[in-house]
Amino acid sequence: MIATDPEAFEAFYRRHVEAITRFLARRVDDPHTVADLVAEVFVAVLDSAHTYRPGLGSEIAWLYGVARNTLSAERRRAVKESRLAVRLQGRRLLEPDDVARMEERIDAESTARRAFKAMAGLPEGERAVLELVAIDQLTVTEAAAALGIRQVTARVRLHRARAALKDLPLVMEGTIG
Repeated sequence: MIATDPEAFEAFYRRHVEAITRFLARRVDDPHTVADLVAEVFVAVLDSAHTYRPGLGSEIAWLYGVARNTLSAERRRAVKESRLAVRLQGRRLLEPDDVARMEERIDAESTARRAFKAMAGLPEGERAVLELVAIDQLTVTEAAAALGIRQVTARVRLHRARAALKDLPLVMEGTIG
């Protein structure tokens, strides 16, 4: 189990760190925030490893669910912080090479961020399924597992989202990012 076995956690981390970094770089355009969130996701994994059920979906689907929750919590925190202090307070400083790598990842995900802006008007449930399927390239079954909904519900939401965005070709093709 990854929560109690350091070697298992390290292997899990190495298997998924790039996917989680890409997932977050598609949604956030600040390299410091991306780096912090990647770390927070894996800390959350240690705390919630007992909740992973292989029969409900793949590791990556579960991990994307953890990442979505971590990102939501960060966004709520940032809104509160922006009301009280300058956004840069409390940031961990990155080395110049780290910033350059993070900026490259953020640039590589610019198409996905444009798609997110186009999807902003969709209801949350439809947008969430569409993001996981079209942008993060999960199957509908994996997206349903990541969101904690039934597969049929995910299919209906995906159909509605695609119908609403029929003029955005990358969403229809399901390959953004």
